[in-house]
Amino acid sequence: MSLGSLSLVLHAHLPFVRHPEHEDFLEEDWLYEAISETYLPLLLAFDSLAEDGVPFRLAMTLSPTLVTMLRDELLMKRYARKLDQLCELGEREVHRTKTDATFGPLARFHRDHFESLRRAFHDRYRGDLVSAFRRLQDAGHLDILTCNATHGFLPLMQQVPEAVRAQVSVAANHYRQNFGKDPAGIWLAECGYFPGLERVLAAERIRYFFVDTHGLTDATPRPLHGPYAPIFTEAGVAAYARDPESSQQVWSSEYGYPGDPEYREFYRDIGWDLEQDYIRPYIQPTGDRKNTGFKYYRITGKTNEKQPYDPARARARAEVHAGNFLFNRQRQLEYLASRLGGRKPVVVAPYDAELFGHWWFEGPWFLESFIRQAARAQSTFDLVTPADDLRDHPENQVATPPMSSWGAGGYAHMWLDDSNDWVYRHLNHCARKMVELARDFPEATDSQRRALNQAARELLLAQSSDWAFIMKTGTMVDYAKRRTQEHVRHFLRLHDELRAGTLDEPWLTGLEARDNVFPELDYRLYRPG
Repeated sequence: MSLGSLSLVLHAHLPFVRHPEHEDFLEEDWLYEAISETYLPLLLAFDSLAEDGVPFRLAMTLSPTLVTMLRDELLMKRYARKLDQLCELGEREVHRTKTDATFGPLARFHRDHFESLRRAFHDRYRGDLVSAFRRLQDAGHLDILTCNATHGFLPLMQQVPEAVRAQVSVAANHYRQNFGKDPAGIWLAECGYFPGLERVLAAERIRYFFVDTHGLTDATPRPLHGPYAPIFTEAGVAAYARDPESSQQVWSSEYGYPGDPEYREFYRDIGWDLEQDYIRPYIQPTGDRKNTGFKYYRITGKTNEKQPYDPARARARAEVHAGNFLFNRQRQLEYLASRLGGRKPVVVAPYDAELFGHWWFEGPWFLESFIRQAARAQSTFDLVTPADDLRDHPENQVATPPMSSWGAGGYAHMWLDDSNDWVYRHLNHCARKMVELARDFPEATDSQRRALNQAARELLLAQSSDWAFIMKTGTMVDYAKRRTQEHVRHFLRLHDELRAGTLDEPWLTGLEARDNVFPELDYRLYRPG
C-alpha cells in the first residue's frame, strides 16, 4: 500500500501562429522548435516506456491552438521541410568538423539526433503527433487535458461572462472532436481562476482544474490538508494546487536541476557562433541570425568561457537527478502521510512541457529515467492523474478559492501592468459587440454566418494571454502588439460590415484561409443568457 500519490502535469501550449502569406516566418519557428525539442522527444520517451511495459500515468495539456497547428497541413509541411534542413546542416557539420576530436563527435551526435527525429515524425507517427498522444491516452498512460480555447486569461474577462463561457465551450468542443470524449480536466491559462468560474466548467462536464499553491491554501474555508488534497468547489468541480517544493527542484534555473554545469547550454548555438556565409542557408532569409538547434557547449557555470558538451555525461547526470527527485518525493510523501491523517496526500507537480527538451535539453531523459526508477525501486507513492485521485477519493472538502494566478505576484500581475493594460478595453469592447451580434443575428444567411463565425475567431485570437505575457517580458513585443491590433481591427471591420450589410466576401475568404482556427466554431455560443 502506497502512502500517497504524485501527479505529474505537463502543460503543452503555443499561441496560434500561422502565416501562409509568407514563405518563411520567424515566429512559426516557435512551433517547429517545440516539435523537435519537446513533443517528439516526449513521445519517444513515453513510447519507450510503454513498449518496455513500464507502468506510468501522467496528465498533459494539449491546448486547442497547439492541437490545431499540429494538425494543420501547411504547418506540418513546413515543419517537414525544416527537419530536412536540419538534417542537411547536420551532414555539413559532420564534414566541417571531421578532423576535430572535440567537436566532431558533437556534430555527429546532433546529426544523428535530428535524423532520428525525422524518421520518427515520418515513419513512426506519420506526421500526426496528436494521434500519437491520443493513442497513449487510449492505452491508459496519459490523461490529456484541454485549456482555454486561445489561452485567454479568464479573470480579466469577467466583465463579459459570455466571453468566458466561449473560451471554455470552444475548448471543450474542440477536445471532443479530437479525442472522442469529454475532457476530464482543464488547465486554466496561467492558472487564472475567479470565484464562479467553476459553474462554467461544470456546464462542460469538466471535473477538475489547477490553481497555484496560494489559490488553494487561501480558499474559504481554509482547506484542512493544505495544497496536498483537492477541494470541491460549490459546483462540484475539483481544484488541485501546485506543490512548490517539487516545482522549484525542476523549474529553477539557479537552484534546480536544469542549471547543472553538465547540461547543454541553451544560449550557445552555431546559428550565432559560425561565420555568416556558412550558416546563411539555415538562419533567417534576411541574414539575421537565429538558433538552429546545434549547440556544442555545456552550461559550465556563470562564465562566458563555456566548455564542450558531453552527451554521455549529461545523460548520466539526468539519471542522478531523476534518482534525487525520486528520493525527495519519497521523503516528502512519507512526511505528509504522517501529518494529514485520513486522506492520502497527493503532490501535484505541474510544469510547462517545453521545459523538457526546449529549455532543458536533457529534460526528456530525466523524465523517462524518473518514471523507470519510480516503477522498479519504490512503493512509497503511486504515479496518478487527478482523475485517478478523484476516483480513489470521491469525498473532499468543499471550499472556494480566491481569484488568483501563477506567475510573479500570484494575482495577474504578469498579464496586467503598464506594458499591456491597454489591450483590455479593446478586448472587452469587442467581446460586448460579439454578444450583441450573436443576439441580433439569431438566424443568418450563409455569408453572414461565415462573417459571424470569423468575428468570433478574431476575438478569441485577440484574447490570447500570450500577447500580454510577451509585452510584459519584453520579447518579440512588436509582434505581440501587432497580433492584438490586427485581430481587433479584423473583428471591428467584420462587425461594421455585418451591421451595414456590406460584407466584402473576397476579403472574408482570405481571412478565413489565414486565421483558420476552430473551423467548427458556431458564433451562437455568444448569445446572452
